[in-house]
Amino acid sequence: MAQSRGDLAKSRNAVEQDGCWKKYIETEREATKKWSHKWGFLKTPLNELIQDKKEENTSPKTELPEHLQVRPATPVEKHIEVLPSPPVPKTTQRFIGWRSAVPELQLEHGFQIQSCKGSFFKDMKWPRELSD
Repeated sequence: MAQSRGDLAKSRNAVEQDGCWKKYIETEREATKKWSHKWGFLKTPLNELIQDKKEENTSPKTELPEHLQVRPATPVEKHIEVLPSPPVPKTTQRFIGWRSAVPELQLEHGFQIQSCKGSFFKDMKWPRELSD
């Protein structure tokens, strides 16, 4: 007797499902074989890892030559002196620039801005003294 289409479809699905299951099992077996090579270090206890680290630190350190050694950091206060601020202004309009307006604090330094396109004064043929 001939099988109906429904029976054929079910048998194909069962065969296909069986093939998929076989592939799945095979990839699982391959993964278990490769796991210890890739991830076997995760099985070692933490105490052993720390102990290995401690043994590495006991090796004698070589000293660098004097010209290669890093100098200790110099405190900023040695190079920069910040004077106390004047009293805080009562209005917000006076608040902008209230410290830089006091000449004793010397917050603004005399420096020239360098432009990569050239100097505006040079283009206008003005003397440099006017920029101060």
